[in-house]
Amino acid sequence: MRRSPARAGGAAVTYPGADPAAPDAAAGAAGAETASGSGAVQAVAPAPAPQPPPQQQHVLRTEFPFQLPRGYVDESGAVHRDGVMRLATARDELIPLRDVRVQENPAFLSVVLLGRVITRLGTLPLVHDGTVENMFASDLAFLQDFYRQINAEGHTRAAVQCPHCSESFEVELGGSRLGES
Repeated sequence: MRRSPARAGGAAVTYPGADPAAPDAAAGAAGAETASGSGAVQAVAPAPAPQPPPQQQHVLRTEFPFQLPRGYVDESGAVHRDGVMRLATARDELIPLRDVRVQENPAFLSVVLLGRVITRLGTLPLVHDGTVENMFASDLAFLQDFYRQINAEGHTRAAVQCPHCSESFEVELGGSRLGES
């Protein structure tokens, strides 16, 4: 921290972002210099950067709950509908491309990808591509749309206005294939 030159009346000039305790510390340091007579300047650690108020801090949401339209039926006949999907990483989208099943049939990409990003489904201990492969087609379509929505941060929706009644509403533009974000 820089020392401030003295003003008339003994007040010190402070710089924006300076520690409020610094003028006292600088005065103490000046007194120590005078007393010791060495003329050495003491280094003062810079004040930590001020933290933004809690309401301004942005928390990135990485997991999103969902409910399947029909539900996954496991081997025992139990139906699992409530689940959680996490945001996909670049790795999540790249690893399935090495999968032989995806190389033979590109439509399998969404199954493998969803198996990686669904973190919970009902009371199942583990969710994997085999789980997704055995889902009803309507649940698979729902999960593909849900994947697009959470990974595109809502950019697939557009505000439109009805040409007849002038009421405003949103439409889902979707359209890109799963795994091509």
